[in-house]
Amino acid sequence: MDEVIRVRDIMNSNPVIISRKASVLDATKEMKSERVGSIIITENGRPIGVLTESDILRKIVAEEKDAAKTSVDEIMSSPPVTIEEDAPIQEAVRMMGEHKIRRLPVVKNGKLVGMITERDILQASPFLMDIIEEWAEVARERLSYRKGEQKYYRGKCEECGMLSNRLIEVNGRLLCESCAEALR
Repeated sequence: MDEVIRVRDIMNSNPVIISRKASVLDATKEMKSERVGSIIITENGRPIGVLTESDILRKIVAEEKDAAKTSVDEIMSSPPVTIEEDAPIQEAVRMMGEHKIRRLPVVKNGKLVGMITERDILQASPFLMDIIEEWAEVARERLSYRKGEQKYYRGKCEECGMLSNRLIEVNGRLLCESCAEALR
């Protein structure tokens, strides 16, 4: 018997999608109505990009662009990092950590068949509680070290949730270098 939990076992098989020429405003309205934090941009059934709340904040709101006049393909993250539906959950966790992302479009032969998020993995995997406890301990320890004049911490980024050995304190929050840079 196959005891490996596969991505297809816990993925959302009805992900929210939109075309590349849709406006960011339309994508945002769709995300709101579906109560999701991201939307997959597809072309001929294949994922070509992902648009997240963070993308909208950084690339539209912070730059004071008009969401109604900006198409999603102008600001989407592309090409998207995807995972095959038959991949084990451990592969999804590894890919999310490696690419510092929280969601993966799921494909079968290149066609979109679902979406898997960190939340899906945590909700469906009680055995991951040990990992969560370890993350919490790492975050509590916040061991610091210095490199040059910059002080770094080890732990979990308070913005994106990724583990890092190079957290930086920004306005009282510990952030990974990517999140700290995005806020500058």
